[in-house]
Amino acid sequence: MMLIIPAIDLKDGQVVRLKKGDFNTVQQVAEDPVATAQTFYEAGARYLHMVDLDGARDGIRKNGDIVKAVAQVGLKVELGGGIRSMKDLEEVFALGIWRAVIGSAAVSEPEFVRAALKQYGPEHIAVGVDAKEGLVRTAGWVEESGENYLDFAKQMEELGVKNIIFTDIDTDGMQSGPSFARLQFLRDKISCSIIAAGGVSCNADIQALKRMGIEAVIVGKSWYTGALDLKQAIEEGGPQ
Repeated sequence: MMLIIPAIDLKDGQVVRLKKGDFNTVQQVAEDPVATAQTFYEAGARYLHMVDLDGARDGIRKNGDIVKAVAQVGLKVELGGGIRSMKDLEEVFALGIWRAVIGSAAVSEPEFVRAALKQYGPEHIAVGVDAKEGLVRTAGWVEESGENYLDFAKQMEELGVKNIIFTDIDTDGMQSGPSFARLQFLRDKISCSIIAAGGVSCNADIQALKRMGIEAVIVGKSWYTGALDLKQAIEEGGPQ
């Protein structure tokens, strides 16, 4: 079984996609976030990955009402972007989300991750490992931490993290195929569930990830451009 998790990236209330996380490449890809989520649900999806890009870059979340509305569609929503404190976690869980994704703060404050796991449990907390050329990036992918993505993932696993979302920034939004080699290194190094993000270009990419033992995959741009059949991917992935 492999979970297929479609994605909605929010900026200024709009559904957008970026290339390689570059805010200069913002492109609106859908009119209505709630209608988009409904479409995913009708295709058989039961999970949804949301990123608050305003929160990720500025640390100020301003898409809360939309997140709340989307969470009522019936999908289990995981949300990332600007979650940097226990207060932030309290606020996002109050919106009705299922799982919170901690990114930058996991690099600068590992103890925050430990506290979050204790408060909410490992099923409801994921850590985003966002890497460019193998080095972890933070603050909406703008700042380089200098830390190797494998070492960082291992550190998170030792803290008790059970779900790692790995994004190779070089592939994100490019529809060039996922970073299979880096994902394989990660699969060999940690026993956490790995959620692959970035670069998925077609249904065949998903099948290849499934064969590697990757537990879940996030699909974004390939669905918005029509290159990926979500219903088929979900059927092939197995029960969601």
